[in-house]
Amino acid sequence: MVEHGLAAFEDKNIRRTWHKDEWWFSVVDVVGALTESVNARDYWYRLKQRELEQTGVELSTFCRQLKLPSSDGKSYETDCSDTEGLFRIIQSIPSKKAEPFKLWLAKVGYDRVKEIENPELAQDRAKVYYERKGYPPAWIEKRLRGIAIRQDLTDEWKDRGIAKELEFAILTDEISKATFDKTVTEYRELKGLERKNQSLRDHMTDWELIFTMLGEKATTDIAKTRDAQGLGENKKAAKRGGEIARNARHELESEIQKPVVTSENADDIIGKRKLGKR
Repeated sequence: MVEHGLAAFEDKNIRRTWHKDEWWFSVVDVVGALTESVNARDYWYRLKQRELEQTGVELSTFCRQLKLPSSDGKSYETDCSDTEGLFRIIQSIPSKKAEPFKLWLAKVGYDRVKEIENPELAQDRAKVYYERKGYPPAWIEKRLRGIAIRQDLTDEWKDRGIAKELEFAILTDEISKATFDKTVTEYRELKGLERKNQSLRDHMTDWELIFTMLGEKATTDIAKTRDAQGLGENKKAAKRGGEIARNARHELESEIQKPVVTSENADDIIGKRKLGKR
């Protein structure tokens, strides 16, 4: 499964994707961060032309076309470069931000290598991220545990013949429908999430996170027990895992006399914490 992400340099988001054991960054995003150009794509096009005419260097040779998500939620082939290639491209961009960006770029790449060697570092970084956004500590603990459980599940799926992004989405939908009686899309609509890059789980309440974890952990263990192979067998395991979580959810709702699934989102979760501090 392809790993995408955003890295923030100063106040600019730079898209990146994990390819051949390292981060590859959107060149257009880097150009936009360094030049403040109103049309970074055009700037990049003209930069390539100028460099070829003046030095004979074809900057495109430092790039690869890799798919990155766009603002419309779809993924498109985009000029991307690894750390080494970006260092060369940056040499052609007259910008006072070039040196700070080089330091940032080296750190981003190094941090990723360290996280591969020690996965706990990735969790530490995620914890700091959620703390800065204002999430409560108890919520952060559940969110991080959920990330670990989700990773175990996707690793198990990969070992059982699940390779395409669509297949991962189908199986995730199967668990969601069985656990919460809603597809992921329907759940996002309930939470009022309009942008594709907004994580549904970042907008879940404590109980929603707990039952998500239960459904996914149950699915992982059921797939192992049944030795599920391929999409069809894993769909059945996913549905059963979600059903177990749904049964537990119904029991809880009966006791507390209110639904677990709500329209509360991150604004409500963070807002409640701020009110509690007053």
